[in-house]
Order: sequence, then structure tokens, then C-alpha cells
Amino acid sequence: MTTQGPFETDVLPTSAGDLSITFLGHGSLLMVFKGMNIYVDVYGEVADYSKLPKADIIFLTHEHFDHLDPKALASIQTEKTVLVYTEGCKQMAKGGIVMRNGDRQTVSGIPVEAVPAYNLVHKRPSGDPFHPKGSGNGYILSFGGTRLYVAGDTENIPEMKALNKIDIAFLPMNLPYTMTPEMVADAAKSFRPHILYPYHYGDTDTKKLVDLLKAEKGIEVRIRKMA
Repeated sequence: MTTQGPFETDVLPTSAGDLSITFLGHGSLLMVFKGMNIYVDVYGEVADYSKLPKADIIFLTHEHFDHLDPKALASIQTEKTVLVYTEGCKQMAKGGIVMRNGDRQTVSGIPVEAVPAYNLVHKRPSGDPFHPKGSGNGYILSFGGTRLYVAGDTENIPEMKALNKIDIAFLPMNLPYTMTPEMVADAAKSFRPHILYPYHYGDTDTKKLVDLLKAEKGIEVRIRKMA
């Protein structure tokens, strides 16, 4: 699997300046805000990180290889990079700030909230969920008055559906590990982000999500190369 460039980029205005979002692929993003390069999840199959800008901040949602790729991580880290991650990431990446579900803190001037990310329905043959409760994070990042939610690997859990005032949301739609289009639509109708990006969607048909939400005024579904 690869979506190696050219990468799509959206530029969105906030009250504190423009936010640039580059869609690297799968669950991986590069955002630029106030001159800072902010990465979410790193995976060398979707981008040659050695050719990307060095990171000021890196957010890791959980320790799975397609979200925490040590080689890719090393390519963008410097001694000044701030790494934010879960307890499960500590064995693979040292020196980070651990955020647990429900934690809030400000990272390099950006308010951050850690939201639970887990499975309710989709499970391994053993009966264990692909992503157990308490192990993964989604993150809400505040850029000026704009709140961006990147959900990580999760389903439409109660904690997600209870969110409010989300301007931009990234919701995963990669079966069987995360959500169906119906689950994503259900979540979006609950907390009503202004802009919804399905991401980490693999072979799932994004048109199904567009159709499910076409009647929902106020929710703009944007499809980018995030398979």
C-alpha cells in the first residue's frame, strides 16, 4: 500500500492564522500552523519522511505499526521535537509526553485534549477488540478558535458522540478495524463537525458516506487521498 505524493493540501482559516493540512495517506497527516510542523501518526508506506520537513510536534494515537513507524519517526524527529503519545507507545519511542484518555494540556501553545479511541463491535477471532478501551487516543487540537479532532483507530463510541464544537473531524473508515460508513455517518450526525474528512479508509467506498450525509446541511464531507 502506498500513496507516495504528490500530496493534497487544504488551507483553512482560523482566528489565529491559516492552518495547512497535508494528507500523507492512511492515518498520517502533516499540519502547519504558525510556522510549526505538526504530524499525526507516521507511516513510511505512505510517505518518504526523509524528504519531509522536520517535526516540531508529533502526535501518535497508538502503537500499531501503521501509526508508529520507528524509521519514519526518526526521519523527522530532532532534539527539539515534542512527542505526544499513549502509554503503549513508550516501548517504541522514548522521551514523549504520555496523554491518557481524558487528559488535557497545552503543547507548544496548542491546547490538546485526549479522547478515548476503541472498538465496541469489531473484534479479532479471539474475541478481543482490535483496539481495546484505554489503549488509544484521539486528539482534539485547538488552533485559535478552530477545534480539530483526529479520532485515531476507533468506532462511533459514546465519548465521540458526546463531543461538541468540533470544526474539523478526521474519522477512520477502515474495515474491519474501525468504522463502517454508517458508523461514521452516525457519529457525524451526533457531534456535527463543519468539515468531515473520512481517513484511514482502505478499500471502503467513500461515496457511501457522501450519500449518507448528503442531506445534512452544515456538514461538508471532503474526500482526500487517505486510503
